Amino acid sequence: MESGTVQNGANELAFTARGEGPVILCVHGWPELGHSWRHQQAHFADRGYRVAAMDVRGYGASSKPAEIDAYTMRELASDVAAVARALSSDPVVLIGHDWGAPIVYFTALLHPTDIRAVAGLSVPYMPHTGSSFLDVAKQIYHDRFFYQLYFQAEGVVEAELESDIRTALRKVYFALSGDATADKWLEVKPPDAALLDGMEDPQPFPPWLSDADLQVYLDAFTAGGFRGPINRYRAQTLDAKQLQEVSGQSLAQPTCFIGGERDAVRHFVPGGDLYADPGASCSDFRGSTIVPEAGHWVQQERPEAVNAALEAFLYGLDG
Repeated sequence: MESGTVQNGANELAFTARGEGPVILCVHGWPELGHSWRHQQAHFADRGYRVAAMDVRGYGASSKPAEIDAYTMRELASDVAAVARALSSDPVVLIGHDWGAPIVYFTALLHPTDIRAVAGLSVPYMPHTGSSFLDVAKQIYHDRFFYQLYFQAEGVVEAELESDIRTALRKVYFALSGDATADKWLEVKPPDAALLDGMEDPQPFPPWLSDADLQVYLDAFTAGGFRGPINRYRAQTLDAKQLQEVSGQSLAQPTCFIGGERDAVRHFVPGGDLYADPGASCSDFRGSTIVPEAGHWVQQERPEAVNAALEAFLYGLDG
């Protein structure tokens, strides 16, 4: 495993890489690390690719600026483009999960010559509309708890999570997994509830996340805290002006989508299914894969199914 860093302005981005060949760059979401892609790195490095996984700004070994405006989509996309250019003189394939999915979509829009193709996991591509999802969430969840609204008060969720990071991570990872009660993450709670209220710490934890893997996350968040990762949720309100140039645009690059059948994200809008038509705003959509029984952490919960779907997508690029 190769490790290195790339400088993007004042920020340093850490990555690991395995294999030799065309570059795949993987981008994680909240609250994870480049380590979330360990199964994909091993699989595709053995199949003739150089597979890199970066720690997003605010996480792991990457820089962790304190300012909210350091975490706008434009800033994070510039980080991904900088790492992509450092790894390859040719356009790269991006794979993103959770927040990493919108990050790779907007990297493809803002830096199109650097990106060959895009695979999004758990969050489909939705064009920027000029407003923030928080505005929608305030209407939908005006009388009940919603985690992204809870995250807006600086220091509140950080204090909750950092009081017992191991237990907090276990509860968050389990609540969004396919092993939990369906849509546990969206369970109805009063608007003044805390994030972890009502969440279970399973004993033992499902085998898809080993104690050793959990320790990697625990060590990272113990050292770096949660302010940087949570600031991405706060920076959504700043994206409106910064993304005007790509507002309403479709993705031009070949794109695919992979989601877990039991992922709560698909029901963020009550009564709807965000996975119903994930290619609606993609000009060259190559298909979607909904992985049975998987939850939000789909590439960790069901790596074989995800790798098979990604393999079909990647091989199709050369077909």
